[in-house]
Order: sequence, then C-alpha cells, then structure tokens
Amino acid sequence: MTAPLVSVIVPTYNRGARVARAVDSALAQTHGSIEVLVVDDGSTDDTVDQMTRRYAGEARVRILERPNGGPAAARNTGLAAAQGDYIAFLDSDDEWLPWKLEFQLGCMQRTPAAGMIWTDMAAVDPDGSPLAARYLRKMYRRYREIRLEKVFARSVLVPAGLAPGSPSARVWQGSIFRTMLGGNLVHTSTVLVTSERARAVGQFDETLRMTGEDYDYHLRTTAEGTVAFADVATTVYRVGAPDQLTLPRHMAQMARNYLRTLDNAIARGGVGEREGRRAVAGARGWLGEELLEAGERSEARTHLAAALRGPRPFRALGLLLVALAPLFIARPLRTILARISHPFGRRAAE
Repeated sequence: MTAPLVSVIVPTYNRGARVARAVDSALAQTHGSIEVLVVDDGSTDDTVDQMTRRYAGEARVRILERPNGGPAAARNTGLAAAQGDYIAFLDSDDEWLPWKLEFQLGCMQRTPAAGMIWTDMAAVDPDGSPLAARYLRKMYRRYREIRLEKVFARSVLVPAGLAPGSPSARVWQGSIFRTMLGGNLVHTSTVLVTSERARAVGQFDETLRMTGEDYDYHLRTTAEGTVAFADVATTVYRVGAPDQLTLPRHMAQMARNYLRTLDNAIARGGVGEREGRRAVAGARGWLGEELLEAGERSEARTHLAAALRGPRPFRALGLLLVALAPLFIARPLRTILARISHPFGRRAAE
C-alpha cells in the first residue's frame, strides 16, 4: 500500500537564519512521503538564496516566492500548490519531533471520521532552552475553561510505541464548533488536515493580515465536521522572538480580528442567537481590555459596556470602572484588578 503524501506548508518572511530548522525537522520525519512547500512571503533578506542553496539536491522541497501579503496569503499560496493527501502547517520558527506525522497519521486511522487532528506542543525560548513540556493549556485560555471529556464525544488510547514517552496518551474525537466559539483550541504548527477537509474549508482569510487568521481557519474547519485532538506534544514552539505576531503589542489587533471572526461565523449561520450574543460579548470584553491596556480608554468603554451581557460580567464591570475613572485612580484600580482575576481572553484566538 502506497504511503499517503503529506504536503507541509512553511510560510516564511525574513527568517533566513532560522527557517532551515523548521524545514529540516520536516525532512527528518519518520514518515518520508512528504513534499515541503517553503513559501517566501516577499522577504528582503537572503531567505530565498539560503533555501535554494541548502535544498538544491532535495527533490521533496519546493520554494515558492510571492509578494509580501502576510501569513494567510503565504499559506494560501502553499495550499494552491499542495498535491498531498494530507496538509500540514509548520511556521518557520517552529520545529517538529521526528515522529510527529507518523503519529498523527496513525491516530487518524483510529479516528476515521476526523478531518483534522492537532496536538499539544513544547515551548522553548529564542535560544532553544526549554520553558514548558506541555504549552497548549498555558497559551490558550479556552483549555482552562473546559473539560475534554465534556467537549469531545469519545476518546481512544494511543497504542504503545506510537507516541514515544507518552504511554497513556489519548486521542479525543468530536464536533467542537460551538466550543470553539468561546476561544481557540488549535495551534497551527501542530495541525494535520485531510485534503478533502481542506478543500471544504477553503482559504485562509487574507484580510486578517496582522494576526488571528489561524482562529478563523480552524473555526471554519471545525464547522465542517468532526476533528480530533491528540493529547501529546509533537511540536516545539518558540516563544519570545522579536518578530512574533503574538507579542503583547499585537494583542489589540488580535482581539479585533477575533471579534470579526465571530461576527463572520454568526453571519454564515448555524449559531444560536443566545450563544452568538454570549460569544460576541465575551470577545468585546477581551477587546475592551486590550484597548484599555493600549490607552484607548474611550473605545474600551464601549466594548466593556457591551461585555456586561457576556460570560464575565463582573470582570467587565471592574474594567469599565477603570476606564471611567480619572487616571490617578484608574492605575491603582487596574493593578488591584489584575491581582484578583485573569484577563478575558489573552491569546484566546491566537
């Protein structure tokens, strides 16, 4: 039986010094039937030259060039060129463990209804020093609000040997679109999706240029049917690089895009009126908080007032009081509030 071909899409921009680590980790997979599509998004450094020289003799690597358009546009270029039975996404500053694809393909055989599977990840600092062995729950607030056994319809035990070092890991399967309305659960560099599901989902939204395009894509993927989550770290995620789009200075834009994504999902239908209002109110609470952090107090008040009808009304009320108070009172109030409660959704839709 012919091994399925996996198309690995690696978008990159001005990362000539780092992207080879990501590509090499894909080429080192124990599942060898892959094509690696390195999509250069209009780099102004020597990324293309370095990739061309390094992989001149590697038939599995294709280098695609395009004008700068952001991560969504770069991934769409890769999707259009992909020929695989499965699609995997790998950001150019992340890396895979060698058995990642083989493990996920094995899990997909045990959850045949799932059109997508994702996993946990380990985190390292920019120098590669370990930060966390299991980072997904720390990065995404939504995991701290749910229980997997309540969200997914079923789970199966991962067979011994399929996931090295994780003898009791489980793969969870179910329809989780409504859970995802409350915040993201999926990290893109860990994703493997069938080409059939990818065609049904379509492209990444290129209007979400700065950040947040991942959540929109994964929300639409879950809307198309069953997905699976393997509770195993297969990916190494780099935290704190100066060019990351998930840095704090980008959070207000991420919150705006999160709100846009929810509005679009509700407009497409399939979301109850009550759950839609609740999700949007929560999103406006997050946006209000990020605007308050950025000093945009007037706009923050509007969103925080709307968040009073959401899932965290007392949090919204406290922040609204901060936004209304004179600055000499607002600063100590904000400090007190930060000590007694968590943010609405920082990194909710990363």
